[in-house]
Amino acid sequence: MLKFFMSLLIVVLIIFPLTACAKSQALQIDGDHGKLSAILQTPDDKSPYPLVIICHGFTGNKNENLLTTLADKLETAGIASIRFDFNGHGESEGNFQDMTVLNEISDAIKVYNYTANLPQVTSISFAGHSQGGVVASMAAGQLGTSKVKALALMAPAAVLRDDAIRGQAFGVTYDSLNPPDSVEIFNGLKIGRNYILTAQTLPIYETAEKYQGSALMVHGTGDIVVPYTYSLRYQKIYPNSKVELLPKFDHGFNQDIDKATQIVADYFAAQLK
Repeated sequence: MLKFFMSLLIVVLIIFPLTACAKSQALQIDGDHGKLSAILQTPDDKSPYPLVIICHGFTGNKNENLLTTLADKLETAGIASIRFDFNGHGESEGNFQDMTVLNEISDAIKVYNYTANLPQVTSISFAGHSQGGVVASMAAGQLGTSKVKALALMAPAAVLRDDAIRGQAFGVTYDSLNPPDSVEIFNGLKIGRNYILTAQTLPIYETAEKYQGSALMVHGTGDIVVPYTYSLRYQKIYPNSKVELLPKFDHGFNQDIDKATQIVADYFAAQLK
């Protein structure tokens, strides 16, 4: 019987080695419009580690496949991450109709301040997809190069300002000169007038360029939501940057999420070593 249990223990250790100390922790962080639901994912709970704040896109959430895959790849590389739901999204408090890019930036900076107080964190970087890429770039600009180690933008949706000026949102049109109180975009989900007015005058690149550290933009050439030229413009304001264009990839990198996130994880592994 003893030999049986010893054999079983060996099998368990092979499948679940003691060196695998990674963990995920659910958190509640004070945001701009109430509590933000977040997941802190760390490679271990003892050694110091760099950390990446991951920002989801418009109408998205922290548990999307793109974001969780990236978090897992960062963990494998020995990098911690925190992904969270912006106000009015997912499991966070707030009303989606009250969301603006500016209060999402405030959310991101509050998450930054939270992670900056974690004793094991050696540096903080940002990654963001779509509108979350815009938020990440502008948050990095507001915080400054000395506080943000590296930046990765996945299909950053800087087109949102142009769309608001044109009066367009997900195929829905509206009077951009006098926006209504709300615009239904799909399935009863509505953006508010304040979102539109804020987006129309949003100093995206002007704020983003205040960050002058390392940056990576990953974009699909088949992205019909946000043309890849918006990433090329980011490259012009970041002297230490690179753009990875993925042929025929769409806005969500659905052709190969594993490939897209591996590019980002490899970038952070190189920058944060």
